[in-house]
Amino acid sequence: MAGVSTIETEKYSLLEDFSVDVEVDDEEYESFSLCFWVYLLNSTTFPSTIIRQVHSDMSVSAPFLVLDENKKMMLLPLTLLHKEAPDPVDTSSWTQVPSVSTKSKFPLQKWVHVGCEVSRNFMRLFIDGNIEGEQFVTSLLTKNTNPECPRKISLFSVGGDGYSVQGFIQCAQVLPASDHVEHHYMKDPPLLLSVNKSSSSGIKLDDDGVWQASCREIFSLDVVLSNAIGQPVHKDVEVVASLLYADTLVEAKMSEAEAPLLVRDEGVEFSSGDRPIKLLNGRSSFKLKISQLSSKSDNRLFWIKFGIRNAKDYPFLQAVSNPIRCISISPDVRPLSVTPKRLTNIDHLSSTESPDLLHNASSVKRIRLGKESVSGSEESYQQCNSRPQTSRQFENGNGMRLHEEDNSSTDSENSEMRYTISDSTIFRYCLGNIIDKSLLLKEITNNSSDDEVLEFANQVSLYSGCSHHSYQINMARELIAEGTNAWILISRNNQHVLWDNVVYEIEEHFMRISKCSSRSLTHQDFELLRRISGCYEYVTQVNFEKMWCWLFPVAYSISRGLINGMWRSSSPKWIEGFITKEEAEHSLQGQEPGTFILRFPISRIWPHPDAGSLVVTYVGHDFALHHKQLKIDNICESSERYMDAKPLQDMLLAEPELSRLGR
Repeated sequence: MAGVSTIETEKYSLLEDFSVDVEVDDEEYESFSLCFWVYLLNSTTFPSTIIRQVHSDMSVSAPFLVLDENKKMMLLPLTLLHKEAPDPVDTSSWTQVPSVSTKSKFPLQKWVHVGCEVSRNFMRLFIDGNIEGEQFVTSLLTKNTNPECPRKISLFSVGGDGYSVQGFIQCAQVLPASDHVEHHYMKDPPLLLSVNKSSSSGIKLDDDGVWQASCREIFSLDVVLSNAIGQPVHKDVEVVASLLYADTLVEAKMSEAEAPLLVRDEGVEFSSGDRPIKLLNGRSSFKLKISQLSSKSDNRLFWIKFGIRNAKDYPFLQAVSNPIRCISISPDVRPLSVTPKRLTNIDHLSSTESPDLLHNASSVKRIRLGKESVSGSEESYQQCNSRPQTSRQFENGNGMRLHEEDNSSTDSENSEMRYTISDSTIFRYCLGNIIDKSLLLKEITNNSSDDEVLEFANQVSLYSGCSHHSYQINMARELIAEGTNAWILISRNNQHVLWDNVVYEIEEHFMRISKCSSRSLTHQDFELLRRISGCYEYVTQVNFEKMWCWLFPVAYSISRGLINGMWRSSSPKWIEGFITKEEAEHSLQGQEPGTFILRFPISRIWPHPDAGSLVVTYVGHDFALHHKQLKIDNICESSERYMDAKPLQDMLLAEPELSRLGR
């Protein structure tokens, strides 16, 4: 069964069961290293002894590896080898002897690799393959040493002092001096199940770190199986999700008629306990729905626990989400039968308060970068939500705008969708999160004409106070059709396809949509696409759709107006390709003010209003790195409207903040 034969749980043992003997008079072990992986539970108290030492001439054991009161790990001298070894009778002596200590606190609830290298004249402590420190000591062994003296020492754990250290140990070995600690670190790392919280969708994060989910609304969490050094693990296992009360860790219960946690698989909802989800390439995306309100459970928070099916109850083979508060849908968010006449009386939708409802070209003759956001070091983008906002934007005679970026979120509670292009449908789109918007657009494009979709785009732009929504809505039909056809060609009715077989089809579609056959995608481009998709060796339809919803708007933008020429240009290379914010910042380190790079932000995926946009990352006059966003729809529309539109590169270089292209 999945989760039994593929996870070798016998490799893991309790820390209290650890014991090993070392013959220190053996030439091979005159210098040795004790290496192991350890996972300490939160119940560990400080100070505590992790490993003790004893030999035949000792009546009581002495500490060898300890955690001090500052939660730092300390390696102490060996009683059989070193004069400075702690007195086994005096329990406080280990604080007085020479030792090697970690530089920082030892982490709990995490796999950590520990290496203790011991020689006659020195000790070294390694953490995760890196040396933490070294201490020289005095050897007890000389040529005149009595041959009857004991030469075997036992290293063992009893769970700390008064059972104060609880945890697990894996791959414990005593290595001769010829073997390196670093090799043991890479040899067989233990496994770890985790929730990739950065990829969650359909759920909001409060300031106190609590997630907020709407009752009976679908949200998505990605679960990852990796080893302790962060590499994905390809195991044939199934993972089960369950809902717990966060304060007691007891499984939440409801009436027999309804499960507290539902999982959607292949379009059908199941009780989470009845439907384990198989990991593919070490990960899986769970589509979940909580059917129990916090308000009806004494305002208690929930946890979602993920565990490998039929595996032992090890904490590292389980993962939990952030605490979750399950709320009902706010009444003022539910769809209403509101007439356009009533809408004009709602203050926060008044067109007089939204100067960007209609495009109005100004007479400013050059691009102007907006004022800096509060957090200049963080990448943020202007986000459009249900309330109109006066975005700080500047438009030149060619209609080009650069927007100051901020961190607003489109996620909001939304009502149950009734797929009709009515006032309530428009409001549901304006108030919905990215997943809601994409599902609604798929339904609308399947059942509406082009004119109806265009009218829907105009109404959404009007009532949301953001014209950029229409750009994404108008490309929806083509994006969905192209993506569907592409996956049919790629998959050939297979549920998952080798990534190496996908890249050629992706490139062919990209070059056709972008209307640029002269520039191929690079290995770096494909690696970023793989990262966006969330796949490893194999691609599923879910992986492909994630990648496609980012790639198509980019290709669509490149195909239009002023962007196409910049993408084609190889000398200079105005657009580097698909790079991350971090890569752009790294390449600009140490550059002079005014140096800039153009990139497509990887965090904006269709139907986000900024999907396919360009970002300028540049070195400011204050030598700090800044990120400003160009709105592609404004640029392309203006180039079509003004016959004398300047090339985009000329407009950029006309800015006082931008002077030279970086690489």
